[in-house]
Amino acid sequence: MTKRVLVSPAAEKVIADLKEKFGPLMFHQSGGCCDGSQPMCFEKGEFKVGGSDVKIGTIADCEFFMSRDQFEYWKHTQLTIDITPGRGSSFSLEIPMGLRFIVHSRLYTEAEMLAIEPIEDCL
Repeated sequence: MTKRVLVSPAAEKVIADLKEKFGPLMFHQSGGCCDGSQPMCFEKGEFKVGGSDVKIGTIADCEFFMSRDQFEYWKHTQLTIDITPGRGSSFSLEIPMGLRFIVHSRLYTEAEMLAIEPIEDCL
């Protein structure tokens, strides 16, 4: 099964540190305000997902959601969540650490598209 979202080793380390401090986490990527389409990390349940969101997978045992409209633009790409120095302007948990999550993407091959992980509606 082709995964829709992956995590870099560096980002996975930051997620582990955040889990130690905050407990279970979740991610959401919108196409809206703050840092645009920056992936944001929250304590699990602190961001309310709904009918305008889809779950596209998990990274480091954290559910990863995306707004349905944003997903329409990204559905042909595999996302890798990474970390970079710098302060984003969002409410994401890593911001006080002087870091921010970023997305690297690549288009799926035709073979990967045939075995792609399904999304889940958040109704």
